[in-house]
Amino acid sequence: MTAREQEFMKVAIDLARQGMNSGRGGPFGCIVVKGDEIVGKGCNCVASHNDPTAHAEVVAIRDACTNLQSFQLTGCEIYTSCEPCPMCLGAIYWARPDRIYFAATRDDASAVGFDDSLIYEELNIPIAERKIEMTSLQREDAIRLFKEWEEKPDKICY
Repeated sequence: MTAREQEFMKVAIDLARQGMNSGRGGPFGCIVVKGDEIVGKGCNCVASHNDPTAHAEVVAIRDACTNLQSFQLTGCEIYTSCEPCPMCLGAIYWARPDRIYFAATRDDASAVGFDDSLIYEELNIPIAERKIEMTSLQREDAIRLFKEWEEKPDKICY
């Protein structure tokens, strides 16, 4: 890891510590970098926002997208204090940054009570066997909506 990368990771870890010590949420921090500029920052705000999606990576992605006025982070790097959970990893892939750097692993997080193994396991189980019941309703209506999208001449592709 270069000195540049180490410095950016230090910022992410410091954000995690600040968020944790201020009572915003768990010990997680993240920054989004474009070139040599931090364009987005976030710490875990689950507890303070009463929002289970307010993970550091999601908060940082939202901040960066607002600052860049774009829904994609092409040309950016993400530095996060811990390997992203499944939700954050999904958000990161949707945002399309060029690279992710992380410090602690998901096993390190699990060892202190942040265990995402249930989610990883559920993704590989058939829908009918998952712990939270899932039922498909009005599929035909939704398919018609997809067809409308497909034919929409002024749609924004992403």
